[in-house]
Amino acid sequence: MMRGPHLSELVAELEALGAKSAHIRRVMRAWMHLGPWSERASDRFPKALAEELPRIRASLEGLSRVLTVPSSQAQSMKLIVELADGQIVESVLLPRDGLCVSTQVGCAVGCLFCMTGKSGLIRQLSSAEILAQVAEARAIRPQTKKIVLMGMGEPLHNMAAVLEAVHFMGTTLNLAHKDIVVSTVGDERLFDALPKCEVKPALALSLHTTDDALRRRLLPRSSPIPVERLLERTLDYAEATKYPAQIEWTLIAGVNDDEAQVERLADLVAGRYAMVNFIAVNPVPGSSFTRPEQAHIEDLITILRRRGTVATLRMSAAQDVEGGCGQLRARVLKKSGMHVSKEVSE
Repeated sequence: MMRGPHLSELVAELEALGAKSAHIRRVMRAWMHLGPWSERASDRFPKALAEELPRIRASLEGLSRVLTVPSSQAQSMKLIVELADGQIVESVLLPRDGLCVSTQVGCAVGCLFCMTGKSGLIRQLSSAEILAQVAEARAIRPQTKKIVLMGMGEPLHNMAAVLEAVHFMGTTLNLAHKDIVVSTVGDERLFDALPKCEVKPALALSLHTTDDALRRRLLPRSSPIPVERLLERTLDYAEATKYPAQIEWTLIAGVNDDEAQVERLADLVAGRYAMVNFIAVNPVPGSSFTRPEQAHIEDLITILRRRGTVATLRMSAAQDVEGGCGQLRARVLKKSGMHVSKEVSE
């Protein structure tokens, strides 16, 4: 299983055909449905590039094909994206012109509450394959203006490709940096890299508990960084960029939904630039995890709000079509009888 090309490899190919930065930008924006593929009389492509343009277009558009799965939830739609080698990832069109994209086929973190983790890491996505999901989404919803890297995979485990895609989103797509959100379980390498980037995305930390031992159990292959350190690095970055940190917490009845853990979270984020998004766990086949009662979730939200922290219950988009991360992909693979190898391709 071979990954698709990285954006930098595509740019090198265009440069070899005589393309300058303006030509490359025009080609990439055409791929993103932000401009025509045809030449302009006032600004023609170099001859070699013009001759190869049909092949280049076919190559870019051939990186993916999409099956749409409409949802009854307003403004939501699940996208099953098949890559050139037959591997499948998920994207989701979100309310308010948002898009959630995947960064890996599968995931190595192995979160006990996540369907994607059950398959392990199959392979990395190239930066162009990450962006192909954006192109597919823009073909359906041209006004897409916010992109969250919260789909299948752990972005920090594919950091070079993710940061290349993020740079493209903030420059070629002209997205506001705060409207690009990278979700992560947290790692010193990512915390060190983000402040040095030209495009500085907003950051979402998949925390899920304030108990270090419990976090190691729920996220068995995440970096063994203490919760206090994870929050400190996340919040420092948020305050430097002036985008609020999003603290993600999947609520599991009887596991991480006790008031003491949420009170400790309130202590750790008090006075800092953060908001907390609770997500009720999506049922996963073979797991005994269940959602807390709605009234209890509201009590937990109230604890944080009374302490001055913005807190919400975020509903997973397209839940009616198994919108939880990895669930619809698993159903498609089972239906098609596809065999998934765990051999990892870089």
